[in-house]
Amino acid sequence: MSAENDATSARNLARMAAMDEVEVVVAHSQRATLRVGDVFLKVDVDAAHADVEERAMALAPVPTPRILWRRPPVLAIAAVPGRALGVLGEPSPASPAAWSAAGAAIRTLHDAPLPPWEGHTLEDTTEELDRECSWLLEHDVLPAEVIRHNREIAEAALRPRRPAFIHGDLQITHVFIEDDEVVGIIDWSEAAPGDAMFDLATVTLGHEEHLDDLLDGYGEGADPQVIRAWWSLRSLMASRWLITHGFDPDAPGCEFDVLRARMRET
Repeated sequence: MSAENDATSARNLARMAAMDEVEVVVAHSQRATLRVGDVFLKVDVDAAHADVEERAMALAPVPTPRILWRRPPVLAIAAVPGRALGVLGEPSPASPAAWSAAGAAIRTLHDAPLPPWEGHTLEDTTEELDRECSWLLEHDVLPAEVIRHNREIAEAALRPRRPAFIHGDLQITHVFIEDDEVVGIIDWSEAAPGDAMFDLATVTLGHEEHLDDLLDGYGEGADPQVIRAWWSLRSLMASRWLITHGFDPDAPGCEFDVLRARMRET
């Protein structure tokens, strides 16, 4: 590391030392993220996640946070301006224009050259989905008809597709807006070649009423039926992880509500 980078790291460490409060943003057995002033410290047991995040942010043609320094297992990232597009389980405060801007930014990412590492295959996703559905049925966390019906809906997402550069974990809390413009997209550790509709489904999960605004900005090529299939597929695949890591997929507006909503549509 150069002397200039060492000096920058020292300044950042000094700035953090002056803070009198540490905020725990997220913490579980695999990862913890702390906020100290305007610096986020990400601690990950798997160094590959930080490797992907660092490389993906360098390649992504959209606004991303600035990496301040890395000392494995810690990755220090500067906070981005603005505020999140919303949070799961609560109405989004963002305007239709902000959702449209998010769609345009996502399209820019999806049109970019693919990152030079592998993503999940269709076979991987199908096998994982079947395992997760079996676990949900075995542990009786939802009525069997809800799980089975959503598994049928999810089938529409399990089709051959042309891979795109996807974020891979594009939750609504990971897109930051200011003056109806995207000023930052965070948390890139799942970025890879993959299904573009997965990103569109993830950011609108639990906020289906904003899908049209998002697609207005995204433009041609989106498939609402596949996006809806991904709402079911993602919720089914995420639920066990959430339960076993201390999160509640049955909180209002979260994954279980998404799965139940598909039954009401029927």
